[in-house]
Amino acid sequence: MYKRLIILSVIILGAVCGLVWLGYHSIRIRAQGMEGTRLGEFAAVAEQVRQDVKRKLDEFMQTEQSRAYTDYQYYYVAENVAPGQQAAPVLRSPLGGRLDHGLAYGNFQIEPDGTITTPTDQSEQRQAGASPDSGLKDEFLANRFNIVNNLLPALNGTAPGSLRMNLYGLGGSSSDTPVQGSGQLGLARPMADKLNQDQDQEVADITGKAPQSQRAKNFPIESLQSKGQKTQVLEQRRSVVERNIASNADAEQPQAIQQEAAQVVVPSPLPPAVQAPQTAPQDGGAPAPAERRQAETVQVRIEPFVPLLIPAGQASQSIFGGQVFLLRHVQIEDKHFLQGFQLNEKRLIEEVEESASRLMRKGMSFELARAGLAAGKSDVAYAAILDFGFGELVLNLKEVDPHWIGKQISHLRLWYFSTVAVVLIAVTLGLVSLWFNAAAQIRLARKKDDFISAVSHELRTPLTTIRMYAEMLEKKWVKSQDKATEYYRNMRQESERLSRLVENVLDFSRIQRGRKKYAFSVGNINECVTRVVEMMAPYAAERGFLVRTEPGELAPSAFDNDAVTQIVVNLLDNAIKYARDAEDKTIIIRTRRDDPYILIELEDHGPGVPARQREKIFDAFYRAEAEATRETTGTGLGLALVKKFVEAHNGFVEIINVRPSGAIFRVGLDARIR
Repeated sequence: MYKRLIILSVIILGAVCGLVWLGYHSIRIRAQGMEGTRLGEFAAVAEQVRQDVKRKLDEFMQTEQSRAYTDYQYYYVAENVAPGQQAAPVLRSPLGGRLDHGLAYGNFQIEPDGTITTPTDQSEQRQAGASPDSGLKDEFLANRFNIVNNLLPALNGTAPGSLRMNLYGLGGSSSDTPVQGSGQLGLARPMADKLNQDQDQEVADITGKAPQSQRAKNFPIESLQSKGQKTQVLEQRRSVVERNIASNADAEQPQAIQQEAAQVVVPSPLPPAVQAPQTAPQDGGAPAPAERRQAETVQVRIEPFVPLLIPAGQASQSIFGGQVFLLRHVQIEDKHFLQGFQLNEKRLIEEVEESASRLMRKGMSFELARAGLAAGKSDVAYAAILDFGFGELVLNLKEVDPHWIGKQISHLRLWYFSTVAVVLIAVTLGLVSLWFNAAAQIRLARKKDDFISAVSHELRTPLTTIRMYAEMLEKKWVKSQDKATEYYRNMRQESERLSRLVENVLDFSRIQRGRKKYAFSVGNINECVTRVVEMMAPYAAERGFLVRTEPGELAPSAFDNDAVTQIVVNLLDNAIKYARDAEDKTIIIRTRRDDPYILIELEDHGPGVPARQREKIFDAFYRAEAEATRETTGTGLGLALVKKFVEAHNGFVEIINVRPSGAIFRVGLDARIR
């Protein structure tokens, strides 16, 4: 049986260890899942920011793409003339008066001869003799010098209507030769590749990983690119176009501006446009209808804006490593010119910050950084690289509490290990209890075996004696009447002994099954004790014992007569068996009252009861001697029944050793009448 218990214990402990390992592994997977989920949230926020910024840029570019080319001049002539009005009025450009217009800064127009026209030229104030706004003038001059010093060197003319732009981020030629075509803008690829490599390296420095790593991803925003945009072709009255040109002829650079700008050398100024040849009417007749329509209207061709990155000026302060200009080519018949503006980086950053602030989720924060200028890169949870095509802006997403996942996992581990500890304790207690129960069952089985052996012996002895005496009497081998009387008496005593043994077994069986019934009645316990002593006196005398009673004064009380009889009989029988070698073979039975109990004390002068056995001797089947070597008779049920009967009377039983030898068995019965 112990072998099976060992195998079962090993299986249980192995299963528990496996569950512990699986649980710990599950916590690790949970931590990875939380990190992955959080990373997905960061990626989702970055995508939302990208879409929101793209929406804003799309709206801005849609507005700028649809802006009339005349808005880039100081004056323009309205096409719609009110009824009765002789000539179209000359109006001030809606872009005049300030340089910044949302994401656009310093709108300008570059003529083929290199002349720069802006909506903020102040020739009107100069002509009127008024003192110009010094602040606006300084800002306007700085913007013009920036165009002359940085933008114009990036442009050079090659043929009428053909322009070239050295810029990363645009489609066009991949060689160093100019791109031919009507107003087409090209790309100098060597410079683009270098800028691309530098920016990728800077992004890697920020995130500590490659730009395409799990925690750093490119988010393209192509709103500022010319991809998918169509060229606008407008029909405008020739008279309006001519008046626009004439109206802005006087809005040239003010003299002071021309003097200051003259100090700047403009490399390769754009050549003047080549005029298209005039078509003379055939045979000296009137112009053909098509020619009349051409004379009356002018076709205006406006191409989409193309971004241009100039790595010059205050490039170290720019988020893109240079200045970004958005240029478009405008063609009116054979006249070509560029219009554009500088991208307002400060306003762009504000728009990105507004989108990021609005879309941040709980526990997230952010910072915008140019590649190579971000600090504290170790606390960046996700780097969203907003790729505008010509440059990149890094949106670093951070955790407000970088350790919140670790804290949750720590709490989860605490609960897990607490649960595991409780389970291990429960399993350990269960196994220990199983072992104790198994050991108890083994001991009980051994006791039952001893009980069966003892019952067999106890039943065989009186039966053998009764059969022997009965045969002798039946065959009339006994001649003396006194001897026959003695044999009859022995047969009666052995039958009483056999009856007590059977009664003990039956009572124990009824108690174990809960079927024992007690009949409480009011009486005097002294009378019950006296009857038992009179019945047991001959049995005790044959074994050399003298039973003496010392009854006390007892009031009537309720008790079960059979149960009290069994208590006294079993105590007397136990004293006679274990005190057989005592020098003083006197057994004293006392009764007295000790409220709320009636006490029955049986005192013998035997060897007494060792302290370690005082509780065990009241257990069923327990015997102080081994069954194979024991010298006393009995089944081990007598004192167990005594305890059960006493408990049925709400009482107690205890053992007190006396000097020099002997023991007192004290039984207390509840004296209250039920």
